[in-house]
Amino acid sequence: MIKNPWNEKLIFELGAPGRQAFSLPASDVPEVDLDWPENMRREKAPGLPEVSEPELVRHFTALSRLNHGVDTDFYPLGSCTMKYNPKVDEALAALPGFAGIHPYLPEELVQGALQLIYEMETYLAEIGGMERVTMQPAAGAHGELAGILLIRAYHRQRGENRTRILVPDSAHGTNPATAAMAGYQVVSVPSDRRGGVDVAALEKLLDDQVAGLMLTNPNTLGLFDENIHIVADLVHQAGGLLYYDGANANAILGYSRPGDMGFDVVHFNLHKTFATPHGGGGPGSGPVGVKKELVPFLPVPLVDYDGKRYYFNYDLPHSIGKMRSFYGNFGVVVKAYAYIRSMGPDGLKQVSQDAVLNANYLMAHLKKYFYLPYDRLCKHEFVLSGKWQKERYGVRTLDMAKRLLDHGFHPPTIYFPLIVEEAMMIEPTETESKETLDRFIASMIEIAREVEEDPEKVKGAPYTTYLGRLDEATAARKPDLRWRAGS
Repeated sequence: MIKNPWNEKLIFELGAPGRQAFSLPASDVPEVDLDWPENMRREKAPGLPEVSEPELVRHFTALSRLNHGVDTDFYPLGSCTMKYNPKVDEALAALPGFAGIHPYLPEELVQGALQLIYEMETYLAEIGGMERVTMQPAAGAHGELAGILLIRAYHRQRGENRTRILVPDSAHGTNPATAAMAGYQVVSVPSDRRGGVDVAALEKLLDDQVAGLMLTNPNTLGLFDENIHIVADLVHQAGGLLYYDGANANAILGYSRPGDMGFDVVHFNLHKTFATPHGGGGPGSGPVGVKKELVPFLPVPLVDYDGKRYYFNYDLPHSIGKMRSFYGNFGVVVKAYAYIRSMGPDGLKQVSQDAVLNANYLMAHLKKYFYLPYDRLCKHEFVLSGKWQKERYGVRTLDMAKRLLDHGFHPPTIYFPLIVEEAMMIEPTETESKETLDRFIASMIEIAREVEEDPEKVKGAPYTTYLGRLDEATAARKPDLRWRAGS
């Protein structure tokens, strides 16, 4: 439990009996005995905090000031695209016609919402080079699962029961997890010396049991696979399909489309590429697009237009069914729709141009101080290694990440991808200014020098945060998340 730094008390320790932070109007309907089953009743009230509204607001406002987010400072979390989220998109999603509607309303009363979903599908299909798109998946990993189930349905419809999914050794961890959840055997494909898929190794793994290859391009090393068309041809020749993990799509908007690379299925992270707020577990949205051959298997319903009205289309007899309740995280879709409309085609292309420029600017300045395993032009992100610091001074990447907190920055993603020792994955996004990037560069260089001059100081970081260095192993294995009176 985290205490409020101003009064050092938990919310359970604030307030007094009978105090309330709300006032409900008198009930205008008769009371009804719910007649709960005995085994579902509590003998005692749950013991929730009894606080006033000012106490409640001040407590959580104080806690919020302990958090780091894109609204506070630079957030270079690799493969997470923590770009600034335009507040106008929040305002538009809060309009009553979007925020106040119910999914059970009849179609004729939500034509505007259906039109937005329909148009959003056309935008994503064009951006991805796909035929149709479903908005149902609630996040990226959920989109992955939908995509792999679509691939499975495609093969089964053809009378094939393929058993294996290929996944590069640089893949996001959700890729092998998704394939395993869908019942496939996961086979790892090694990377070549340039950081792309090892084509020779891929050829040896392909046979009539391979259902598909899951690939991120650019990959988690921030590198565009130079052999993507060769890879696509080889997989297709073996009867498999290509799945595009869209986590890194911020690097290619307007420049390259997954469909043109040879991918058959793609998921987008609206909460990354299209600037909707995320972190802390949500909210996300992971729409999935497919080529023409896989359209019959998409989740129901799709939104269609007959020239006069928009409507839900459930007439997909080979559909994999629903992936979640209703029609996806609609509020997130609205924000991403507003972002795409406000940016336009040229603006989206500029997004990727600036994201790639920012990443290469950082990489060029930092590779003198940290080991760079793949010294080539990167896309939206790049991966450094702290192996020099570990080998020479006994300072780990984790220690340097903690020290970065003292400089006011959120650390980059560390220890991923797994194929890079002491990895630091840095993604600046397009929304950061040169001044911010220069501050980050200066801090990283200062930490590198500090490692050489006073390694023990780095090992003890952070020093300026509300909580200092924690015993992370104990915190993970024995978390204390419950408040007890008198504790």
